[in-house]
Amino acid sequence: MKTLIGGGIAAALGLVGLGIWWAEFLMVLAGIIPVMLLLGGALAIYLGFDELKDSWKKEPDETVVVEKEEEVERYKQEIDDLKKEIQDLKSD
Repeated sequence: MKTLIGGGIAAALGLVGLGIWWAEFLMVLAGIIPVMLLLGGALAIYLGFDELKDSWKKEPDETVVVEKEEEVERYKQEIDDLKKEIQDLKSD
């Protein structure tokens, strides 16, 4: 209950303060907006670069695994072909 009353008083004082110091509020807001945009942009660039580095690390591993699996299958097929050829030569 104390929190509710305190919150109501703070909101009322905030409205009165905005009414009295409206011009100063706008001046502070005008000064804060460019700084917030600058910091937000810097954060977005940092996160984008970090995500890009993560994708660089993941892509080569995935392609190497796929290439290795294809190579293994090719060698298995080659071994099977050679075994058949040996069996054919033995039967002749």
